[in-house]
Amino acid sequence: MRIALLLLTLLLAAACSKSEKSTAGETQSGAHSAANERGESKPESGDHLLDPPAQDYRAPEHFTLTLKTTKGDIVIDVERSLSPHGADRIYTLAKLGYFEDVAFFRVISGFMAQVGIHGDPAVNEIYRSRNIPDDPVKARNVRGAVSFAKSSAPNSRSTQFFINFADNTHLDAAGFAPFGKVRDMSVVDALYAGYGESAPAGRGPEQALIQLLGNEYLKKEFPELDYILSASLEG
Repeated sequence: MRIALLLLTLLLAAACSKSEKSTAGETQSGAHSAANERGESKPESGDHLLDPPAQDYRAPEHFTLTLKTTKGDIVIDVERSLSPHGADRIYTLAKLGYFEDVAFFRVISGFMAQVGIHGDPAVNEIYRSRNIPDDPVKARNVRGAVSFAKSSAPNSRSTQFFINFADNTHLDAAGFAPFGKVRDMSVVDALYAGYGESAPAGRGPEQALIQLLGNEYLKKEFPELDYILSASLEG
């Protein structure tokens, strides 16, 4: 029963705050210009987050995403072949500077740690409907695997992703496609989990209010949360 409830809440997580149902495939990942794909200087975070490219950058086939967090660095090895649209989206978000002061707002011991709603409501408004197409599940949601959150609707992945604390292979059949894996889980295991499940099912932050109020709400009401401070790419 507990597994079924957690799965249901995970399915609803990415879409619970949307005022309108997103249309399928609104933002397709695809080939971009070679200058954008490789070697360009990092854009200014704010300007480009509020006016992102029409298509996600094409990610390298193999790259490393390092998340600098309030508990230390989380290093994720990403394989584009596992989830091409997922890899392109996480690569694009990192390249645009999206992951700066972004909270791990839903951390459930023994299940997963979820992150990806931006601290600026204006950015959330832009990305709320910029979904990516589903990818076939080619890897398992085992401990350390990283997947995008999604609703039960098709093509509903956007900016939220989660890291599995345990082997949650029951998520595979629900369409959660891992795009990478954490090298060392020690920092992930140390993330603050005291608030647990999101409201109203638990004591954690209400996702609709994060979307609407951003970090002002989180830092006032949930001061113990851990955050991604910045992200860097290699490869």
